[in-house]
Amino acid sequence: MGTPRDILHYNREAWNREVAQGNPWTIPVSAEEVARARRGDVRILLTPSRFVPRSWFPPEWEGVHVLCLASGGGQQAPLLAAAGAQVTVLDNSPAQLARDEEVAAREGLTIRTVLGDMANVHMFADNTFDLIVHPVSNTFVPDVRPVWREAYRVLRPGGALLAGFTNPICYLFDEADEAEGRLVVRYALPRQYMPPESEGGPLEWSHTLDDQIGGQLEAGFLLAGFFEDRYDPAEDLLSAFTATFIATRAIKPNW
Repeated sequence: MGTPRDILHYNREAWNREVAQGNPWTIPVSAEEVARARRGDVRILLTPSRFVPRSWFPPEWEGVHVLCLASGGGQQAPLLAAAGAQVTVLDNSPAQLARDEEVAAREGLTIRTVLGDMANVHMFADNTFDLIVHPVSNTFVPDVRPVWREAYRVLRPGGALLAGFTNPICYLFDEADEAEGRLVVRYALPRQYMPPESEGGPLEWSHTLDDQIGGQLEAGFLLAGFFEDRYDPAEDLLSAFTATFIATRAIKPNW
């Protein structure tokens, strides 16, 4: 597909459709989850099912400036705001940002929403945030390294980037075969995935681990945490055999 602007526009409309269709990453958190976060029990996801370890969070939330990067959908941001953080959400989809605004209005929370590109957060000054929360979303941009560079720039020294991303192995297989219960290696990596026109889903890219993990290191981060995750194997064939998602905690050094 054409220019970065074309891709941004296409995926914006695709994710607006995902909201209308009830994609799981567009379903806002419940009042019960918000109440639990207000009591200090914050349970957020970067990947499909495994909650972020408590040790990855700051000791206290009051006064912590958080950027939820490409993280609309009314899921992570409301819980962090309920815990006491000052939260900004940047997302490419107005419909996804509307989910956060809905929860904020429902629960009396303060959340700033910003429409924009995860790879170009020029509207934020250097050293603005203490924490960046970046759930699986950079699979929807063709080049992930600018995302890491921008995240590094806007984090304060000593701040952390919590990121989830897709294991590139997922893109080896033919989707039609997998839907019929077969894993057939058909594609070389890296790969651009274009969903069937009838589905109208977002464009995806299978970023290499060199770009995902090596790119964080190249940007200046130090890796301080790592875990793997997967879908329910009863619902996803590949997940019965291997982890399909990765999460990292990366620190911007304060030297």
